[in-house]
Amino acid sequence: MKLGELVKKYRQDHSLTVREFAVKCGVSHGYIAMLENGKNSKTGLPITPSLVTLNKIATGLGLTIDELITTVD
Repeated sequence: MKLGELVKKYRQDHSLTVREFAVKCGVSHGYIAMLENGKNSKTGLPITPSLVTLNKIATGLGLTIDELITTVD
């Protein structure tokens, strides 16, 4: 499963909007939207989160960064 798919599934399973999940993670809602779409809306290039951002997303998902990395493709 790709990271964007995992985030979207988590949000849907927990009835969270993109904005609510973004606040929970401490990142922008635009970034979460781009992550779910798999590409940067301005450049069209794939999204590659930094380790800091991955850690924030993992925390928002209730996972460790190790668990997140082993869960996604």
